[in-house]
Amino acid sequence: MIRQILAFLTILFLVAQCQTKSTPPNIILIIADDMNWDDAGTYGHPSIRTPNIDALARSGMQFNKAYLTASSCSPSRSSIITGKYPHNTGAEQLHWPLPANSETFVEQLKKAGYYTAAAGKWHLGNDIKDHFDLIKEADVSGFQLPTGADLSSGKMVSQQPSGCEDWVDVLQNRPNEKPFFLWFAALDPHREYEDGSLDPPHSLQDVIVPPHLPDVPEVREDLRLYYDEIGRLDTYVGLVMDELDRQGISENTMIIFMSDNGRPFPRDKTTLYEGGIKTPFLVKWPAKVKAGTTTNRLVSSVDIAPTLLDVAGVPSHKGLEGISFLPILTDPQHRTREHVFAEDHWHDYEDHARSVQSENFKLISNTYHDLLATPSADAGRGLSWQAMLRLYEKDSLNAYQLACFKSPRPRYELYDLESDPDELNNLIDNDDYRQQKDELLSVLQQWQQETNDYVPSLRTPDEFDRVTGEPDHSVRVRPRRSKMEMFGTNGKY
Repeated sequence: MIRQILAFLTILFLVAQCQTKSTPPNIILIIADDMNWDDAGTYGHPSIRTPNIDALARSGMQFNKAYLTASSCSPSRSSIITGKYPHNTGAEQLHWPLPANSETFVEQLKKAGYYTAAAGKWHLGNDIKDHFDLIKEADVSGFQLPTGADLSSGKMVSQQPSGCEDWVDVLQNRPNEKPFFLWFAALDPHREYEDGSLDPPHSLQDVIVPPHLPDVPEVREDLRLYYDEIGRLDTYVGLVMDELDRQGISENTMIIFMSDNGRPFPRDKTTLYEGGIKTPFLVKWPAKVKAGTTTNRLVSSVDIAPTLLDVAGVPSHKGLEGISFLPILTDPQHRTREHVFAEDHWHDYEDHARSVQSENFKLISNTYHDLLATPSADAGRGLSWQAMLRLYEKDSLNAYQLACFKSPRPRYELYDLESDPDELNNLIDNDDYRQQKDELLSVLQQWQQETNDYVPSLRTPDEFDRVTGEPDHSVRVRPRRSKMEMFGTNGKY
């Protein structure tokens, strides 16, 4: 009798296992807006309150070398959703919409039977909205605080929306008979900042000022407000995880947490330094990913599309330029790529640059090295940049803090990321690193050739004053056409 019972239980277990294996996983992609890679407790920050993001890391895998293909919001998101490098999306400049003929991994998931929804910041144009079953764009008017939002990171009190208000509602009102993919995009911690996004707020003593910014009260206050919006975002991450637990679907739901680019401060966002293109990247998937694991393998945001199609068992479509990192999720030591690549295009101000990096070294190629590395216009209006302008006039900035004021910039930059993670010492003219320079430059040139990269024949005028960050009404911006618009989807002349 006991043997029969054991045999019966074994059969039930095997059937359950088969059902789990045959059930496509649910997928949630959470995208922060302008959050630096190390501005979370799990990445070593001692005082930013991110208990839910930290819990997400403890219950899954933390990627320590994850990079974006662009340091600007909409080009970065366009690259993520298409699985193509920005210069091949037709949307490489800020605010350019994705063309109607764009292929996205979301469309492929939808065709495969997934329910697909987006909530929060959109920023991708109107022509691919039909790739989702539902889109709930963040409403910046008449903002009402959600109920049940008082978690350990703090109580949200700001009347500015975070872009996360509809996340739980979308999760609750999905069709239960389908697997789902949810694109949850925050507005936090994008500027503009105001007091009241978190209660209690962070203090000035909580702030860690990076060496490329001056440690003055205005900068500390600017960073404090930025920290508060990260804390507010963290609260919503916790609400999503709580709702998954309440529905009993956490085990077979894959969550990815990341940012679209780095912090919106001088020498971060819109640059190819770590503060522009390195992203926090966490994956929780209890059915497949061992809790508490970390990996130092390189991954790129262009890899997300092929990975999620791989996870869902959907064949990849033509044109994907990324590499699936699915093998890393079960083996953190598995290497899927040797290099990652990133781009810098027009974002309020004209620029054109490329970067390539191995696990230890980064090379930056500044095509328009005659131009200043001016921060984005919203950062330009912020407390930090305005303080830096005053300190610049007083000759009170050190060499590291003068990077945004230098013209011409170096044509090339080379950094040892292991010994110099803040990228303060340009090694491009150091003969001891000639081998690394030559190797990375060769890899970059090969990538540019293989992906049909190009330098525009015309430059796009700046839209804002490079000093004040205010709109420049002396020019009428006429954005250059993308290579896709000029020469077709293959981007060839």
